[in-house]
Parts: sequence; C-alpha cells; structure tokens
Amino acid sequence: MADFDYIIVGSGINALVAAAMLGKKGKKVLVLERNDRIGGCLRTEEITEPGFIHDVMATTMVLLLTSPAYAALGKDLEARGLEFAHADLPTGVLRPDGSSVILSKDRQRNIATFEALAAGDGKTFDKEMNVLGADAAFLFSLLGGALWSGTTLKTVAKQGWGMGLRQLAAWFGDALTPARGYLETTYKSEAAHALWAPWVLHCGLAPESAYSAEMLKVIGFAIELAGCPIVKGGAANLVAAFERLITDQGGAIRTGADVERILPGPGNRAAGVRLANGETIEAAAGVVCSTTPNQIYDRLLKDWPQPAPAEIRESVARYRYGKGNMQIHYALSAPPRWKGDPDLAKVALLHLTSGLDGVSRATNECERGLLPAEPTVCVGQPASFDPSRAPDGKSILWLQLPEAPRFIKGDAAGEIAAPADGRWTDELRELYADRVEALLSRHIENFAEIKLARRAYSPADLEAMNRNLVGGDPYGGFCGLDQFFLWRPFKSSVNHRTHVPGLYHIGASTHPGPGLAGGSGFLLASSLR
Repeated sequence: MADFDYIIVGSGINALVAAAMLGKKGKKVLVLERNDRIGGCLRTEEITEPGFIHDVMATTMVLLLTSPAYAALGKDLEARGLEFAHADLPTGVLRPDGSSVILSKDRQRNIATFEALAAGDGKTFDKEMNVLGADAAFLFSLLGGALWSGTTLKTVAKQGWGMGLRQLAAWFGDALTPARGYLETTYKSEAAHALWAPWVLHCGLAPESAYSAEMLKVIGFAIELAGCPIVKGGAANLVAAFERLITDQGGAIRTGADVERILPGPGNRAAGVRLANGETIEAAAGVVCSTTPNQIYDRLLKDWPQPAPAEIRESVARYRYGKGNMQIHYALSAPPRWKGDPDLAKVALLHLTSGLDGVSRATNECERGLLPAEPTVCVGQPASFDPSRAPDGKSILWLQLPEAPRFIKGDAAGEIAAPADGRWTDELRELYADRVEALLSRHIENFAEIKLARRAYSPADLEAMNRNLVGGDPYGGFCGLDQFFLWRPFKSSVNHRTHVPGLYHIGASTHPGPGLAGGSGFLLASSLR
C-alpha cells in the first residue's frame, strides 16, 4: 500500500502551494527536492559578507500577496512565522540624465506625478487604472483561472452576453496590444513610457510583444494596490513557513532526493517514482511534477512503456526558452545616496534605463545573443524597508538583469570578447558585472566608498542552482503569445494534465505562467479530489 496520496517532484512556489492545498484536503503529500534545500527560486543566503542577508533570486512578493493561493493559505502561513515588509514607494525609473519618476501607493500622488510630466497624463493614468479595476474580475479569471473549464466558459459567455459579442471581441483585441503601441498612444510623456516599459521584462516579454500592454496595466494596478513587498528576513522565511504547514498537515519533505523516473502502474498510470539512488516510492493518487516540459518528457518518462503521442514529442522538441537572467548583489557599508530625488532611496524596486527605446534595444540585443551595451538594470533596496537584511547602518542592493543572453554570440558594445562556444564563464560574468557597476555608480554619489563586496550570478550559474532555469531563463520558457495562455506549454495542453493518467504538470512552464503567485499549484490542487 502506498505511503502517500501524492508525490510532488520539485519544491518551488507552485509545488509548495500544491502540497499545502492538498494537505488542507486531508491528502498525505511527499515533496521531493534534488537540491540540499527546498524553495526553487526562493533562496536566501549570506553571499557577500557575514550579516548581509540576500535573496539570491526571487524577492518581490506582490503576486503572492494578491493571489488566490495566499487568500487560501495566508493565515496558515502567518501563523507559522511569515511576515512581509512594505514600502510606500514601490517602484520608479531613473534615466541617464538623472531624471526620475516614482510611483507610490497613493492614487492622488500618482495622478499629480503623471500630470506634472505632461498635461493630461495624470487623468489618463487614473482612467486606465479605473477601467482595469472595473474589468478586474473578468481579466483575473482569465489570467489565473483554469482555462479549459466550465467555469471559464461561463465567465466568458456571461461577459459576452453583458457587453455583446462584438464588444467582447474588441476587448480581446485591445488586450493583445503591444506595450510600445499602447504607451506611445496613451501617455504623452516619454518619462511615463520609461517608468512602465521595463516591467514587460518581468513578464518575460519585450515592449513589442503581443499582450504586453495588458500586463503593464495589470502590474501597475497590482503595484499601486499592494506595492512591492518582500518577506521580512528573506524569502527563505516564506519557504520555512510552507515547510511547517506541510509537515503539520501530515505531509513530508525530502531534500537530496533526485527523481530519476516516473513509475508506471496498472493501465500505465503514474504510480510513483524512482530516485537516482534506486529507491522507489509509491503514490496512491498521482504524481505532480513542478518542472520544465523537457524534464518530464525527455527524462522522467524516458523508459515509459508506451511512447508519447507524436503531437507531444513534436511539442517538446519545439518548446522554446526565453531570455536569460543575471543577478548581482552588493553589501554596502552605508545606504546609497542617489543623485537627484532623495526619495529614490526609499523606492523598493528601481529601474535604470534610458526609456522605452532603451528597453527595446537591450531586449533585441539580448535576443540576438549579444550582451546589451546598456542593459536595463532592476535595483532592489530591501534594507531600506526591512532593516533585518543588513547590520545596523549598512545596506544591500539586489540587482536583476533580465536581458542576459542564454548563449553569447557577441557584445553590442564591442568591448567583451565572446567565447567560442557561446557559454558563460566566470571571467565573462565579472566583466559584464563591471559594465553594470559602472552604470550604477554614475547614479550613486558615494558608491565607491560604501561598496564592501559584490557577488554576481550569470545565467549559467542560475541554471546550475536550479535545473528548471534552462539557460538562466527564470520564466520556465518563452512567454510569447504562441506559448502562453491556452497554449502553455503545448498547443494541445488541457489545464495541468499530461497524456499519462495520474501524472500532472505544474510550474512556470504551465498556465498561468511564471511568478510567485503559485497559480498552477493552486489550480491543480483545487481540482484534485
């Protein structure tokens, strides 16, 4: 008799949400993680100097805090030690000429900010956010709901009945607008364009990508509402709260457990797993994989008794991964003094870019395999609103570069020699980090005197830590329209089922895609009995 109802392979946010939700239903769950710790991209370490607490990868929790998963599990997690830190100024942009724009959590302040940039832009911002708010129930049911379901069909039918089919078609047409077209026809100010444009990168998109405008509006709405919160003391405290919840419910978690194969049972149903050490573990109800498609179909089902349908094999072969990511972390002897607006020091997540064209150019260079000459730099300042992240009087910076090529063909600036095999090396990583540091130091008056230590992670380093980050892609695969929504991961995908009975697929590679909302884990666990 099986010791567990469900076995979950992987331990990222979706796996943890699924395990906790199934536990609430009285199911006995086993979470298996090949690494020495659980959490996936939720990883906190002292990687620069003792006492400096860094979230190595993911850090901003707005998607989790506003998610259905947190609505269901939040009280349980808070009872097990989870706390958030909040900043009143969630985001902003700083351009090379020193000009900046800051978005707050105060609607009236934001209206005034945009109105000061260009007459009418404040009223436009207010209107855009109000329109999205009015559509929020319908929009979020599509973005986060089970697309292949009677509930979603009824939701779309109800919306169509209320507004008329032609207007519904127009609504979907507007939702597919690229960010560039939307920004250039909606806001007069280039500074407003610069504020919003970098956020498409956090969706795995580019300013010219279909539906990127809708994602910008969703992000703006969410950030103004909930800010850019982080976990007090580090993202690892969220993982610890999940671990306590899962084990309190009777579940189990094992690290250092590398799943090698899915085991077939009667009727070729997924009946358990075999670990790399030869150990086998049975599951009475099913196996859930929080992995990339290649991990499931090329490795875990490699010796399956029946070959996968041709459609699945072709879909796996054609599955594409997106841009790589790079992380840079600093330990500082004092808080940074930003040139220009003193409020920049209070911004949770600040983008350094020349604007819409700068984001577009750097994204295009990256997609062509070039190191961007002027990358978009996302700067997190966690210690400014969570003092536990650094010793008294000191600080840290969290940098993310979402335009790092997975394979390097050249350097757009013509300064760094590309490796013959296109692979990242430690030397190349540090040379590129030097470029980013030079850009950063132009904006911070005291940077040279306060810098204590730097730790950089290339796309290759990130993949080495988490095999689901293929080529350093943190989004589980390319997020363009043809590989998203109804078509994620495959054109034939139906919710989170696979062609193998009892085998389910969750994670960033599945609907509703990447991010810390735990959406796929929540949707699957909610549907299982």
